[in-house]
Amino acid sequence: MSASAPERYPPQVKYIVGNEACERFSFYGTSSILTVYMLQHLLYEAQDAKAYYHYFVMATYLTPLVGGWIADRFLGRYRTILWISLFYVLGHGVLAAWETRTGFFVGLALIAAGAGGIKPCVSAFVGDQFRPEQHGLLQRVYGWFYWSINLGSASSKLLIPLLLLTFGPPVAFALPGVLMAVALVVFWLGRKHYAFAPPSGPNPHGLFRVVGFALSRLGTGKPGQHWLDAARERHPQEAVDGARAVFRIMGVYAAVTLFWALYDQKGSSWVLQAKDMDLHLGTLTLSPAQLQALNPFMVMALIPLFNWVIFPALERRGLARTPLSRMTGGMFLTVLSFAAAAIVQTLIDAGHAPHALWQLPQYLLLTTGEVLVSVTGLEFSYTQAPRSMRSTIMSLWFLTIALGNLLTALVTELVPLSGAAYFWAFAALMLAAAFAFQAIARRYRPVPLPSAAAAE
Repeated sequence: MSASAPERYPPQVKYIVGNEACERFSFYGTSSILTVYMLQHLLYEAQDAKAYYHYFVMATYLTPLVGGWIADRFLGRYRTILWISLFYVLGHGVLAAWETRTGFFVGLALIAAGAGGIKPCVSAFVGDQFRPEQHGLLQRVYGWFYWSINLGSASSKLLIPLLLLTFGPPVAFALPGVLMAVALVVFWLGRKHYAFAPPSGPNPHGLFRVVGFALSRLGTGKPGQHWLDAARERHPQEAVDGARAVFRIMGVYAAVTLFWALYDQKGSSWVLQAKDMDLHLGTLTLSPAQLQALNPFMVMALIPLFNWVIFPALERRGLARTPLSRMTGGMFLTVLSFAAAAIVQTLIDAGHAPHALWQLPQYLLLTTGEVLVSVTGLEFSYTQAPRSMRSTIMSLWFLTIALGNLLTALVTELVPLSGAAYFWAFAALMLAAAFAFQAIARRYRPVPLPSAAAAE
């Protein structure tokens, strides 16, 4: 290719991005109506509906640990995505056809298994399609990826709750299943064009092997030596440094777990709150689940605003913020989002029925927190993790989401809180986590590891 020729995306990328848009429509469309479906059709108590919703989200972020392992060790990314997607399609079929509590749990288990095969593989599979000199194109295609996720999320969260309200569960669950089948077909159509990275097989210098050997040698190191350095007897310095970086990043991730405990409640406690509000908008009657569409629409507006306006303005004034300071700000904004939710709930508890659009401030605060915590957290992870440990770091990031949802489910089931007190309790927990994160961020010293900075 000549120097003046424009760079072109690999033609197979359109199949992968199309697959991602359809799959995200499928997942977010289904998850958006789970709480309402449990309340109105399966007749669960509100407390149980909230808890089961968060157990499902937890499962969808735990199964990627298994899916990534299967792809890396045995099947490769393409075959893992292709075959495990069948569980996904089957899960939607079960939800649509088997309208019982048993069918509900079987369907969700299949969807969680399917998500586990897809989530850790698709973004990496996109990267496999680019040559090393196409790093600039790779950065831009991930931007399209993020937009496809939010486009699928926004459209499904508007449409699927309306289908549940109008036509009932069979149609509302069937359409996401159809879109998931379309996603699978679109992905399969690109099979002759893909670049395939073979499974890596067992890694003799993986994180668990390094840590396990270091633990077996505890007490044998020299004074002042890091406990992981004992692993250098068997493992190369790069693997030991990578393990050390993982533990440093885990300290940052620990406090982020609380962010996810609050963030994913937009699909549970916030839906239940909207159910008790005025849902009339002109001649339309909204579903309480449709308010969730505010989040992806706001994400699509806020990311360009921050990247093109707010952050450059801070830099011009000499106030450029580090990733950890941005994340700290996002943690405190998340506290305010639940304080706003508690204020709205106080009005509801007093017998008033405020309009559902009173949830706008809490959605705006939460989504701004998401942009600062989640998006910036990925940037932080990428720059601080050694290249050989990036898959491990992403697995740990998914684990924080799973643990956050587990915490919410356990608090919901075990702690007798209701009304505004419920939201104030989570705001207080988030405030403590925000201060803890701030302290961790101040002590953290970024390490410009060559392997982390190297581009493909």
